[in-house]
Amino acid sequence: MRAIEIVERALQKYEQPVYVRHEIVHNKHVVDGLKAKGARFVEELSEVPDNSVAIFSAHGVPKKVEEEAAARELIVHNATCPLVTKVHNQGKRYVMQGRSVILIGHAGHPEVEGTLGQISAPVALVQTEADVENLDIPTDSPVAYVTQTTLSVDDTKGIIGALHRRFSDLVGPDTRDICYATQNRQTAVRETMRESRCRSRHRRQE
Repeated sequence: MRAIEIVERALQKYEQPVYVRHEIVHNKHVVDGLKAKGARFVEELSEVPDNSVAIFSAHGVPKKVEEEAAARELIVHNATCPLVTKVHNQGKRYVMQGRSVILIGHAGHPEVEGTLGQISAPVALVQTEADVENLDIPTDSPVAYVTQTTLSVDDTKGIIGALHRRFSDLVGPDTRDICYATQNRQTAVRETMRESRCRSRHRRQE
């Protein structure tokens, strides 16, 4: 994965410590391996000494974090996933088109915090279909949505459906921006559950 390679190359390149803001990816085995090689993981940029090497995780960061890093002259390597950057750019384009932007995602997730901090206009965050009904946006307003890339495809489809039912002028990316790795994991879990049910049925029939 691109983000992991960025950290490993930085560890090889610099003699000084390499600091990573947030876990580079959601994989404990990978993170522990990078820690063993010398990477130091921090939650906030304030934990990184001035003039040090800082890596932004695959989840992306708010604009203010980029500005703070520049002001403190940190040596920055941005490992933001291209799909996440695509979501940021989509949100910015929708704002320029005069649309109210809705983000489908989980409150407090690093990727969501990064996306909210990259789009200059207010963004409404929805986590459930019920949240869609509670949005304080007129139903005939020009609206657009973007999605957190690591969501469940099935859950996202339900919320997108609720948005289409509520708003008459709605645009968005459907589920194309769900992370490929996330989709593969979800598919693998469903296949495993299906196989387990099949084995259970066979055992009952024997």
